[in-house]
Amino acid sequence: MKIIPIKEGNYAVNKKKEFTLLKEGDKIEYSKMAIQPFLVVTENDHILLDTGLHFSHLQEPLIFQSLQKENIQPEQITKVLLSHLHKDHADGLGQVNEHSFHCNFPAAQIYIQQRELDFALQQHQNPSYNIPLLEKLHLLPNIVWMNDDKGQITDEISFEVTGGHSPFHQSFRIRANGETAFYGADNLPLKSYLKMPIAYKTDYDGKKAKELRLQWEKSAIAEHWFVLFYHDMKTPVVQF
Repeated sequence: MKIIPIKEGNYAVNKKKEFTLLKEGDKIEYSKMAIQPFLVVTENDHILLDTGLHFSHLQEPLIFQSLQKENIQPEQITKVLLSHLHKDHADGLGQVNEHSFHCNFPAAQIYIQQRELDFALQQHQNPSYNIPLLEKLHLLPNIVWMNDDKGQITDEISFEVTGGHSPFHQSFRIRANGETAFYGADNLPLKSYLKMPIAYKTDYDGKKAKELRLQWEKSAIAEHWFVLFYHDMKTPVVQF
């Protein structure tokens, strides 16, 4: 198993959930974070965990450029696993216009929790969601709609709906060749969250997210997981 951070860059984000690519010396208005999906390569799949933002450079999506730095083409992605539908995790799926949705990963199966979408489509005043994109997800023929609380996607990939950061946020475990990669997404976005066992007000259910982190850390230590941190600017992956 190979784990590759597909970092789009470090961003400043304000209270309106507006993301700006950071440059050296920039003043930070609110907070800063990395945006970095992960590619996990097994003998059977090229698995993309979340898809980043929609930003482009020279008319090419940043996530394409990040993949190409690792000699990976978008057409090689076989599975896209979405933890939740906040725009910094889901907007990299593709581009929408009035009548169509151009998918960035047409060769992949895209796994999305149906209940997460149902909740998100009610959040028209919440700047964390890109409603025009979410309203057109039904146009994509390659989506696998998930409805179970936990289960197996393949023999290697398992999922669990945990809640916490969002009502139907889900985590993923990928097990191959005796190794385990764990992705808790925004319930465990930074390595530093393990040092601060507190409930964050930015989460839908901060207490639940805190409890999950404590459980996951014990399992990670016991089973020597590779843990993936989506927003960590310095430490994207740690093996426990």
